[in-house]
Amino acid sequence: MYKPQTTSAHVGISWDRARDAVDRLAIIVPCYNEAEVLPLFHESLTAVLDRVADLEFEIIFVESGSTDATLDVLDEMAKADPRVRVYSLSRNLGHQVALTAGLDVARGDAVVQMDCDLQHPPALLPQMIELWREGHDVVSAVRQNTADATFFRQLCSTGFYWLINRLSDTPIVAGAADFCLLSHRAHRALQAMPERHRFLRGMISWIGFRRAFVPFEAPPRAAGESKYKPWRLVKFAVDATFSFSARPIRMVGLLGLVIVASGLLWMASIFLLAILGNPVQGWAPLMVAILVIGGLQMVGIGITGEYIARVFEESKGRPLYFFKQTPADARANRARLRKAA
Repeated sequence: MYKPQTTSAHVGISWDRARDAVDRLAIIVPCYNEAEVLPLFHESLTAVLDRVADLEFEIIFVESGSTDATLDVLDEMAKADPRVRVYSLSRNLGHQVALTAGLDVARGDAVVQMDCDLQHPPALLPQMIELWREGHDVVSAVRQNTADATFFRQLCSTGFYWLINRLSDTPIVAGAADFCLLSHRAHRALQAMPERHRFLRGMISWIGFRRAFVPFEAPPRAAGESKYKPWRLVKFAVDATFSFSARPIRMVGLLGLVIVASGLLWMASIFLLAILGNPVQGWAPLMVAILVIGGLQMVGIGITGEYIARVFEESKGRPLYFFKQTPADARANRARLRKAA
């Protein structure tokens, strides 16, 4: 269960990575209906990391309420490979919450966030690890292009980054998605941010620290289909905008001042025309003014409501997630099955 990390030990303190002879790396992999691709991903990932010198690693899979055989496949992988740890959320709470759950349970000198569809190529990890060993706290893989992305999806992505960087005070590098490596202190800093509406790529930009970027071309999905449908992308963009910028609500206030100024000018022109003997007649101009101002008021109320709703969600203090299965549960189940046999 999620427990916000708010103690003073996590805030305002510099953490130095203790360098042992062997570095310990945790790879966090959220999964939702990915049964087809998981064996291939595991094989590709372990083949790459086994070749990295002086490295021990574990793979933390966070299954998020899948409706296919994803959890069964993960349990079989955990039986065959002791480096695999499987956590399962009580229901599907989204990609960002699944990553957060993985961050909460991960331990090591550094952690990596990546997807299992192989559009985040495991082959990039040695370069990312080397940059971390050189002293970078955050190493982000930056997507230059996606092989199977539609024109509409590319347009939406470009528009999203353009908009968020003009509304937010935190610069977000276009294409620097959730595929990244975090040092121990960057990991701890991210854990000290317990907000419910998670936009991790923005939160990672906000924490600062020394950062490096690794460009890559994303190949097509190895299997299955993207879980980010258009409506999910819209929700994600809304969460990102309202989580990282107060400018929309300020813009509403500015727009209100512009409307007031326009109304005063309109009123002055009506009086002037009346004095000159050419009064404005008819109700059409009045109706237009009422509809425009009424519509803008509703938009302003809606934007204000989005911020209030987020304050309401935060004030309830509910846990972000619950686990229905952890590695300890899986081991206990296997022990019971062996005993029964």
